[in-house]
Amino acid sequence: MQEYGSFSAQERAALLEQLREEYAVFQGLGLKLDMSRGKPGADQLDLSAALLDAALLDPPKTETGFDCRNYGLLDGIPEAKRLFAALLDLPAEQILVCGNSSLNLMYDYLAQCMLFGADGEPWAAQKKIKFLCPTPGYDRHFSILEHLGIEMIAVPMRENGPDMAFVEQLVRDESVKGLICVPKYSNPEGKTYSDETVCRLAALHPAAKDFRVIWDNAYLVHDLYDATDPLLNIFTAARDCGTEDHFIEVTSFSKISFPSAGISAIAASPANLAAIQARMAIQTIGHDKLNQLRHFRFFRDARGIYDHMQKHAAILRPKFETVLAALEQDLGGAGIASWTNPRGGYFISLDILGGCAKRTGQLCKEAGVVLTPPGATYPYGRDPEDKNLRIAPTFPPVAELEQACALLTLCVRIAALEKLGEQESPAGKREQR
Repeated sequence: MQEYGSFSAQERAALLEQLREEYAVFQGLGLKLDMSRGKPGADQLDLSAALLDAALLDPPKTETGFDCRNYGLLDGIPEAKRLFAALLDLPAEQILVCGNSSLNLMYDYLAQCMLFGADGEPWAAQKKIKFLCPTPGYDRHFSILEHLGIEMIAVPMRENGPDMAFVEQLVRDESVKGLICVPKYSNPEGKTYSDETVCRLAALHPAAKDFRVIWDNAYLVHDLYDATDPLLNIFTAARDCGTEDHFIEVTSFSKISFPSAGISAIAASPANLAAIQARMAIQTIGHDKLNQLRHFRFFRDARGIYDHMQKHAAILRPKFETVLAALEQDLGGAGIASWTNPRGGYFISLDILGGCAKRTGQLCKEAGVVLTPPGATYPYGRDPEDKNLRIAPTFPPVAELEQACALLTLCVRIAALEKLGEQESPAGKREQR
């Protein structure tokens, strides 16, 4: 495809008129398609249907004879702790098994740091505190921090993780209390932190003694292909540096079994875990142990989870490949877009011509396709270049996805041609000076 920047003004105007005619056809179709969130499709949820079999809770007791219908076992049943221990490559003693949401665990931990401190004075009693946010990143991370009044500092993502030279410089500021990230198949770019990045994070010696990294390992088994992205165990690296207390790891079964009814876990150093568990004992007498039991009996062990996730991958691969093929066919070589090609996770990150993301989102919405709001992948919803779009291919069936992608790439091209036309105008040229 010829680069749009090489077209004459007349050629661009003619192409724009043609594309707008195609867009009008889409508007007449009455589409109602959603690519805004990384949700499993119904066919993925069906893979876990047997979790609802009452036989999984007969008898409703753990292998040690504890009755899961009753109070107790605040840290989770032994079988569920063992499942997470195998996945995270950690001792079961370093894990608490909780409810269905790791997002809830992150919010709760940060809120408790605000109220009671991570290691000393409550954060809320200190001067303005800050968190480092690799960007583009996960919008719900940013929502938690903004809700709690924690200032966010954007850290650019590189191919192997966040810009560590920038991180190492920023943590010299005592008001920087932590970093929040998705280290494997990052949201939205699908990147995995290299061993070097993990080791440099583990080796940080920040000015703040109560510094914490929220290690959101949401996609630890969410591979699309047999060739996976390995992630170095953060606690192994931290142990070598004497910094285990800096890290709080969370994960869940939200995209393994049921998003609304999975189980989650928080892993931490013995000191941090004791503090978390002491506060948790005030909040609850225990999480849903029946759900923990049926998850264990359904999966049995880590091998059962890996086999299950291969079935997920078989459903998701064609969806990701549908999006990538459409991007290459419609935008490849045009000089107006670039995108990631992840080996796992739930998203594709699409960077388009600067100043066009919001316009593209608007065009898609007006023709019946909902995207993640442009800007959401940056702190405070402000993409400084207005160029990043998070594509979530997982929820729609392939046929709907093909329609949505055709509209998306059409809108990207229209927005780009409009922007190039504006830059060509006398007013645009004055603005660029």
